[in-house]
Amino acid sequence: MRRDLTRMLAPRNIAVIGGGNWCASIIGAARRIGFGGTIVPVHPDGKAIAGLHAVPRAGDCPVAIDAAFVGVNRHATIEIVAELAGLGSGGAVCFASGFTEANAEDADGVNLQSRLVAAAGDMPMLGPNCYGFVNAVDRAAIWPDQHGMQPVERGVAILTQSSNMAINMTMQQRALPIAYMITCGNMAQTSQAEIATALLDDARVTAIGLHVEGFGNLRDWEALAQKAHQQGIPLVAIKVGKSGQAQRATISHTASLAGSDAGAQAFLDRLGIARVNAVPEFIETLKLLHCVGPLASNRIASISCSGGEASLIADMATARDLEFPPLSDAQEHSLKSTLGPLVALANPLDYHTYVWRDPAAMARAWSAMVEGDVSLALSIVDYPHTDAGDWTCATEAAIAVRSETGAPFAVVASLPELMPLPVAEHLMAQGVVPMSGLAEALAATEAAARVSAPDPVPIMLPGITKADDVLTEAAAKAALMEHGLTVPVFRTVHGKNGLMAALETLHPPFALKGVGLAHKSEHGAVRLGLSANQLAQAAQEIGTDGYLIEEMVADGVAEILIGVTRDDAHGYVLTLGAGGILTELLRDTISLLLPVTEAQVAQALGQLKCGPLLTGYRGRPAADMAAILRAVMAVQDYVVANAENVGEVEINPLICTPDRAVAVDALIRKART
Repeated sequence: MRRDLTRMLAPRNIAVIGGGNWCASIIGAARRIGFGGTIVPVHPDGKAIAGLHAVPRAGDCPVAIDAAFVGVNRHATIEIVAELAGLGSGGAVCFASGFTEANAEDADGVNLQSRLVAAAGDMPMLGPNCYGFVNAVDRAAIWPDQHGMQPVERGVAILTQSSNMAINMTMQQRALPIAYMITCGNMAQTSQAEIATALLDDARVTAIGLHVEGFGNLRDWEALAQKAHQQGIPLVAIKVGKSGQAQRATISHTASLAGSDAGAQAFLDRLGIARVNAVPEFIETLKLLHCVGPLASNRIASISCSGGEASLIADMATARDLEFPPLSDAQEHSLKSTLGPLVALANPLDYHTYVWRDPAAMARAWSAMVEGDVSLALSIVDYPHTDAGDWTCATEAAIAVRSETGAPFAVVASLPELMPLPVAEHLMAQGVVPMSGLAEALAATEAAARVSAPDPVPIMLPGITKADDVLTEAAAKAALMEHGLTVPVFRTVHGKNGLMAALETLHPPFALKGVGLAHKSEHGAVRLGLSANQLAQAAQEIGTDGYLIEEMVADGVAEILIGVTRDDAHGYVLTLGAGGILTELLRDTISLLLPVTEAQVAQALGQLKCGPLLTGYRGRPAADMAAILRAVMAVQDYVVANAENVGEVEINPLICTPDRAVAVDALIRKART
C-alpha cells in the first residue's frame, strides 16, 4: 500500500512527545531550519520543554498533528502511536530502539515491532530506532540532534539507514544543496524505497542518494527505479555489506538481510542505480547529478596548467571506467590559435600559463575541449588559502564555458580543502560543478556515467524452502539435459564389472569420477584422459562405492563456469566466469540476476578477462557462442521450472569447443522432495 507521506514530511504542526534533552533538541532543530509552524510538546507533567508549555496527552493538542516525534520507551511508543493513528495524525517518527534489531518480544511472546506496525495502521511511520528528517525546502525538521542544513530552493534528497552518517552528511562543506535528509531506522512499516518513491513527486528534488544496508522488498525497489527513470531523477547508492564484518554489523544493527555483495551489485546494475563506496564520492556524485544529471558516456576531457596534474589524472583514471578521447583536428586548430605553438596538444591537456589571468582566452581554450565527443570536461584548479583572488580568472572562465556552450563542465580541486566553499557556491549557482578532490571527482564521474534505464523485466524472487539436498552428478546432468543442456555420454556404474560393461558403449579417452562427493577434485576423486586399461587402477585409487565414467571432450578452446545461487536478499544470482581449475585462482566472474536474455549473457561474457578465448585468441579457433548461450539458457530454464525448490546450480566447467558447449560437471542443490 502506498502511503501519503506529504503531511509528515512537510508538516505545519509538529507534536514532540516525551521529555528530556532529545525532545528539546527536536524543537531546536526545527527552529534552526526556520520552521514557521506550530510545535506542541506533549508530556504528562505538563512541564515546559525548550520554552514551550506541554500538554498532557496527544489528544490535547490544540491543532491537528501533521507529524509527531515519539521520544519515549519502546512499550510506551506502541501506545502513543496507536493514539496518534486514532487522532488521524499525518505520521510519526519513532525514536526508541529495542525492537526487531534486539529480537524484542512482549510478555505474551508477541514481536514488539509487529505490535508497533499494527498500532500505526494506515498512518505513516518512520522507524523505530529512527532519527527522523530535515526538510530544507519546506523548512521543517523532526531531528533530535545537531544538523548543518540550510534552507534551499531545490536540491538532492539523501536517505540513510545510519543516523550518525546522516548527521555527518548534513555538515558537509562542499556546496551540495540538500533538500531532504531522511533516516529510515528499522523500516518496520515504511521502507527506504517507499520514502524515495514519494520524494520523486517533489519537483524540487534533483537526485536521490541512498545509503543501503539491506534492500528488503525487492519489488519496491523495482518500482522506485522505474518511476525515477520516467521522471528523470537519477539515483546513486552506497551499498554496504561487501565484507563479512559489514554483513554481520548490518544484521545486528538494522535486522536487514545484507545477502551477497555480488547479488547486491547485480541488483543495482539491473535497476540502473550507480554505486559508490565512500561518503566523499557519494557527495560529489550527488553534486554532479544535481548540476548536470547523468552523463551520456564515460568519455571525458581534462584541463590543467600543469603537466604533473595532466599525468596524474590520466594515471588515476586507469583504475576507473573512464576514457580520454583524442583531440579532433578542429579542436587542435582552435586550441593552437588560442594557446600558440609552444603548447603540446593532447587530452588530458596541459595548457601551461600563457593565457593565465585572461579569462576570455582561458574560456576559448577550455571551450575547445568540450567540443569533442566527451560528456564532461574537468578543469583542475586548486584555490590557495593565502590569496584566492588571483584565481578568479579560472572561476570566470569556467562560468563562461558553461554559459556559452551549455556543455557539462566541472572545476576540480585536487585536494578537497583547496575548493573554498564560497567559490564552490558561486560556481554551483552558475551551473558549473565544483568538485572537491581529484579521486572523488573521478569516482563521481564514473558513477554518473553508469546511471541508466532499469531493466523493465522483474527479477525472479527467491524461493523459501530449505534447499539442502545435493544431487549426484549423474542426477544433476539428467535433470539439466531435460532443459536442453549438452553433457558428455556417461554411465554410472558399481564395481569392476560395471566399468567393463560401460566400455561396450563408450569411447576413450575416459573421465572417471567418484560418486557421492560434491567437490570431487579436492578429494582426488577425478581421473582424466584414461584408457580402458587404466580404469580399474584409477577406480581402486579413488575408492568410492560407485563411479561415473564418461567420454572426454578433447577439443575445447575455453572452459567457463555457469552458476546460479539463491540469494535470499536479491533473487537468483547467475555467475559467469573462467571455469575449471582456474575458477578460484583467477576469480574472473561477472554476476547477473535472473531472468536474463541471450543478449545480456553475451554482453556479460564479453566483459570477462577470459572472453577473448571465446572469440578466437591469437589464431586459435573461436568457441560456438550460440551453443554457450543455449547452455546458459538451459540452466536458467531449469531454475525457472524449479524456482521454489532450487538453491544452487553449477556447471564447472562448461567446455567450449568450435561446434558445441558441453557441461562435463554439474551440481544441483535443492529441497528434498
